[in-house]
Amino acid sequence: MTKDWSPRTKSVHSGTRRSQYGEMSEAIFLTQGFVYDSPEQAEARFIESGPEEFIYARYGNPTVRMFEDRIAAIEGTEDAFATASGMAAVSGALTSMLKAGDHVVSAKALFGSCLYILEDVLTRYGVEVTFVDGTDLAAWKAAVRDDTKAVFLESVSNPTLEVIDVKGVAEIAHAKGALVVVDNVFATPAFSKAAELGADVIVYSATKHIDGQGRCLGGVICGTKEFIRKTAEPYLKHTGGALSPFNAWVMLKGLETLHLRCNAQAESALFIAEALEGHNKLDRTLYPYLNSHPQQSVAKEQMGAGGTVISLDIQGGKDAAFRFLNALGIILISNNLGDSKSIVTHPATTTHQRLSDEKRAELGITDGLVRISIGLEDKSDLLADIRTALDAV
Repeated sequence: MTKDWSPRTKSVHSGTRRSQYGEMSEAIFLTQGFVYDSPEQAEARFIESGPEEFIYARYGNPTVRMFEDRIAAIEGTEDAFATASGMAAVSGALTSMLKAGDHVVSAKALFGSCLYILEDVLTRYGVEVTFVDGTDLAAWKAAVRDDTKAVFLESVSNPTLEVIDVKGVAEIAHAKGALVVVDNVFATPAFSKAAELGADVIVYSATKHIDGQGRCLGGVICGTKEFIRKTAEPYLKHTGGALSPFNAWVMLKGLETLHLRCNAQAESALFIAEALEGHNKLDRTLYPYLNSHPQQSVAKEQMGAGGTVISLDIQGGKDAAFRFLNALGIILISNNLGDSKSIVTHPATTTHQRLSDEKRAELGITDGLVRISIGLEDKSDLLADIRTALDAV
């Protein structure tokens, strides 16, 4: 029956496990371990655990399992494994499937920590990584080889909001037998079509839109039962990247309002982006649903909305960008996104500061670029705040 529910209904009800008390809100099982009736039962559980059987909180927990089941239902995948953070999900998904000598092709426009995993960590252990322009299908086709194990991309890149043709990349990768790993944070679970477009593994920072209210860290890997339970889970349960039960409960509560929040935020983001496009203090206004966005048609095909983030390239470089940030009254300076409060970030000096000037220039991350995560405030108030700050520039 649950398969017939819409994603919005699944966000409220999927995966619920009620105890004998019949609680309305999901229960928080704050326990590290679980008791067995006999040594025979303990032995059997370590050989193979059933869906309602647990061993140790690092391996699994009833509250965490509710979150995993719910996000898998929303995403349209067979299974999911929750992690301590979004980067634990990215590193866990990649590291669990790769070994020395394997080849990975990745889009070059990535969040700074994702770049670190691919450029520094994986290569340190003998994985070969090739970077391409993610928006160029010809570049993907040229780079993916017969021995390529996986491709990695952000469906919408951070912070320049490039939109990658997931279906096109998946067709190229699958023709060579490679797995498609998609960091889908900017698309959000509310607007995601990644699984139906061909993504094999989908990762989220649950810290962002899933929690959506700035409370705690979390991440999740979605995929087939085969990948989640036989590849990701053995690696993660032994290396310790487990999500805490309390954080899982917070994420469950966040999922209940996910669609309401993301739709409202995306509506405001489009309104603000359209109003600011062509402003005389801006070199660029970046938002996937703008007519000026080079991948607008792709965004409309593979996302139910343009997302909750806009990026503005302010004339005058770093000094002008800092004057803009300091003049804001509602929008807060922080490096998170997907929050109910609007947040602004200067990527060149924060999330992408470890990159060289040349690398930032190649990715389009100028000194004047600011990334704004649109929250739940009134859209007219936010637009007025941005315009006032631009006047200060």
